[in-house]
Amino acid sequence: MNSLPKFPKVSVIVPTYGREQVLCQSIADVLAQDYPNFEAIVVDQTPQHLPETEAQLAQWADAGKIQWHRLRWASLPGARNFAARRSHGEILIFIDDDVRLEPGFIAAHVVNYRNPEIGAVAGRVFDRMKLEQECTKHLSEFDYQVPEAADPAIAWYHIDLVRATQPQSVITARGCNMSFRRQLFTQAGLHFDERYRGSAVREESDFCLSLRKTGLKIWYDPAAHLVHLGEESGGCHDISTRSIGYQTTFYHNHFWLSFKHLTWGQRLRFWIKLFDCHVLGHPPCYKSGSPIKILVRLGCYWMGFVKAVSTAVIGLWDQGQIYSRQDPGFDRPES
Repeated sequence: MNSLPKFPKVSVIVPTYGREQVLCQSIADVLAQDYPNFEAIVVDQTPQHLPETEAQLAQWADAGKIQWHRLRWASLPGARNFAARRSHGEILIFIDDDVRLEPGFIAAHVVNYRNPEIGAVAGRVFDRMKLEQECTKHLSEFDYQVPEAADPAIAWYHIDLVRATQPQSVITARGCNMSFRRQLFTQAGLHFDERYRGSAVREESDFCLSLRKTGLKIWYDPAAHLVHLGEESGGCHDISTRSIGYQTTFYHNHFWLSFKHLTWGQRLRFWIKLFDCHVLGHPPCYKSGSPIKILVRLGCYWMGFVKAVSTAVIGLWDQGQIYSRQDPGFDRPES
């Protein structure tokens, strides 16, 4: 990877769907960054904003403070790809539309890219809901992830990007706080897979597993932290998290990840852990052990598997670029 200037240009990318005041707060935090060379790109998939939100976004866009792109379709990985094609930064930072940032957030990401072996940075995420649950209790911390956190068959149940306090190599980032070298998109040909549905759970893990095949590291830096507000509505929650549709796509996305990246032995272990945790509700998922709920989750588990098989067949033609192909700039040369 190429060496970077002292202050490489950074693109901060904010996909959004159905957010109002919290979106404006998130963008305001981006614009208040103390880093001297960045652009803010907002990919807006909200059909209609409240008047005050619309006015604020228009004001920022007219003043040249943000790029504001309006889309008619809603896909989180599709929005990420759309923004990456329009970005000018040497480093791309992806955040959610319901986060709070401190002024040094961008700089904390950038400093890690002085190491040419690092292709991505995973930032620390403080979830508001978890923090509220802790209340005044001490949040226990540890220095390094357990060995299982590097195993692609079960890592997703052991990696902890909240309590780890020391920088270290990790297998994936969290989608609300992650950054990548631009060259991964322009030279390595990576993109987010738009076949991840619903809340797009595991789309960032898919990208990170593809990145690891380039030989570059994903580096966790707790100094690059933010607070994830975890709003109940909006974001990529275009369907209720309690609905059958949401649950089915949740399992679909996990099976699709396993089809793409795991060996048969890893897949079997992955599927067993998915069943044990998310269907039966055993730790660390801690779901209801009600027989009716288990049966419902079992049905969604198998429907998700069938849909993932269907995705694998259809994917022979669309190659995971379902929404990008609707973009007039899809085939233009990368800048």
